[in-house]
Amino acid sequence: MSVLSDQLVTVAVLAYLVAMIGHAVEYALGNARVRVGTPVRELVGAGVGASGDGGSGPEPAVAGATAVERTVAERTAARARAAGLGAVAVTVVAALLHLGALIARGVAADRMPWGNMYEFVLTVSFIGVAGWLVVLWKRPTLRRLGLFLTLVMMLLVATAELVLYTPVVPLVPALNSYWFIIHVATIVFSSGIFLLGVVPAAAYLMRAGYEQGRRSFPYLLAKRMPAAAALERLTFVLHAFSFPIFTFAVIAGAIWAEAAWGRPWGWDPKETWAFISWVVYAGYLHARATPSVRRNVATWLAVLGFLTVLMNLFGVNIFFEGLHSYGGLD
Repeated sequence: MSVLSDQLVTVAVLAYLVAMIGHAVEYALGNARVRVGTPVRELVGAGVGASGDGGSGPEPAVAGATAVERTVAERTAARARAAGLGAVAVTVVAALLHLGALIARGVAADRMPWGNMYEFVLTVSFIGVAGWLVVLWKRPTLRRLGLFLTLVMMLLVATAELVLYTPVVPLVPALNSYWFIIHVATIVFSSGIFLLGVVPAAAYLMRAGYEQGRRSFPYLLAKRMPAAAALERLTFVLHAFSFPIFTFAVIAGAIWAEAAWGRPWGWDPKETWAFISWVVYAGYLHARATPSVRRNVATWLAVLGFLTVLMNLFGVNIFFEGLHSYGGLD
């Protein structure tokens, strides 16, 4: 089962890569101009949905175009849509492979598959992509955000496989507790939603700059992204949903620490960075609810919050020693 898990992870990485390429093709075709006739005419409303979110709206029209130009525009839009829908289908396959790898890993280890950094990253990234598919089911007009999402998934899962891989081993004695399921499950779930939330946050910062007239890189990347308002709302919803779960996870960790080590809090490196993450995310939600704080300023706090999560996951396990040193790296 361990070998099967490893093989499924490899295929999942390739599937995420194919999905990313599909989304990139949709993005490129959505940016294409009609080159039939002179002068070249811009597509009107290409890639912008009826709700203004972008990604899967009605077929574009061409202002003042000839019949040939309209045909080219319609075919281009149809190909872009087909590439986007195909990318979503491949993402679903990749997520199923990803889930299969986690199940096989758990069966091989005879425990929940999040006992070290490798397993933790695999699980967090799966929660992120599963959450994305739920968002996409609810809001299909956000489909073009999949370009960035699949890129993040491919990089994370590939990093886990190539850099963080750890053979199946039993849990260290300190983790043999029912709190292992309660605490780590909630940390994994909330971290996965934070991972998903940082994607629209970064896209919003680029899209908002583009809507304000900035035409330099990286703002041009957001030219065909969903509207800034839709991205900002999605960022807030995801963080507002995840923050209470993360808060419970921190509290559960303190209870477990009291039972295991005789103290609920000791400013261990992971505890310290968990507290920093909690403060930053609380600051984001407070700033988001404060009318005088600009939305882009609040969103930068959301991005900063995820950087602290990454520090807690990678930096603390690699550069610090503490009671939570279960990363599995040599």
